Amino acid sequence: MRPNRPVYLDNHATTPLDPRVLAAMRPWWEENFANPHSVEHAMGREAEEAVEAARAEIAALIGAEAREIVLTSGATESNNLAIKGAARFAAAQGNERRRIVTLATEHKCVLESVRDLAAEGFEPVVLPVRPDGLLDLDLLRETLDERVLLVSVMAVNNEIGVVQDLAAIGAMAKEAGALFHTDAAQGCGRIPLDVEEIRADLLSISGHKIYGPKGIGALYVRRRPRVRLAPLFSGGGQERGFRSGTLPAPLVVGLGEAARLAAAEGLLDAGRIAGQRDRFLAALRTEVPDIRLNGDPERRVPGNLNLTFPGGVDAQAIMAAAPDVCVSTGSACSSATVEPSYVLKAIGLPEAEARATLRIGIGRFTSPADVDRAAASLAAAWRHAVQTPRTVAE
Repeated sequence: MRPNRPVYLDNHATTPLDPRVLAAMRPWWEENFANPHSVEHAMGREAEEAVEAARAEIAALIGAEAREIVLTSGATESNNLAIKGAARFAAAQGNERRRIVTLATEHKCVLESVRDLAAEGFEPVVLPVRPDGLLDLDLLRETLDERVLLVSVMAVNNEIGVVQDLAAIGAMAKEAGALFHTDAAQGCGRIPLDVEEIRADLLSISGHKIYGPKGIGALYVRRRPRVRLAPLFSGGGQERGFRSGTLPAPLVVGLGEAARLAAAEGLLDAGRIAGQRDRFLAALRTEVPDIRLNGDPERRVPGNLNLTFPGGVDAQAIMAAAPDVCVSTGSACSSATVEPSYVLKAIGLPEAEARATLRIGIGRFTSPADVDRAAASLAAAWRHAVQTPRTVAE
């Protein structure tokens, strides 16, 4: 690591590539660059074998079969394929269920996928969450009826880090005869996930959230009972016809190695990361006593802290005054907008408080020295922001 490098605490936006993942990927760029679909020759068959070995590792991480894993470009594509694919296939078969249920705090790609389907005759049902960020299961039970085709609820929220009760949600969806999809981009590798336990029909995975490469992900598609999807685009019929296109063997191998490491080391990672999180929060609270944690304090992923700073400060001003710390104000996918986080609005934060909130993401490679340095820097930046008259237009 180069000297004076900023402390990276934005592991919900992306994680660093684990060096072991990079080592596993390199031969498939440098030594065998063959197309894994070119099975007529030895190099192609070897690449195919590597892809299938990786697919098995991905499946093992979530308790699935290898043939239930469809490789994609990432969680955004997986979520689109799951939601739009399920809806369009059902409509083509004359299924009269038209409601798609999701939460107000879902990732943008889920919310937009559900809203896009309204133009195709489907009915989006976007449920609110409680102030702690969790779904009210009684509300879900009241919502589920014979009109619901699909329920899509994320495993771990990408901003406030809360962990939904997927097993209960999946059971309710099954009782209502609906499909259950979960966006597990932030949960996979961070919390234990088993597709049988949570009754998932569809589950989305992202490589770069689990110390793997960007540009690769996966969608679990249940085989028994079989879940059918309409593909998003046409092509050569790869990935069981769900997702045509040449597979990027190095990226697939990287995702497989990242999944293997997560399965082997996940519990160890979680304990260490939770320790760093608690150390960071304790240090910050010493300097900023009235700082507030958003989201359920117990049902949350170990590395997440979503913190509202007191004193009427602007989170952007804190970040500007602490350039040696990499954090964010919310989802990287919506950071181009000046509007406060829709997730924080959904849990009831007033706009001024939402604008005073930072998302902290502690990860596998965060050290005690990192969190100590970051807490001191952010506390000093907060004091500076409190003492400096605000010049940003409200």
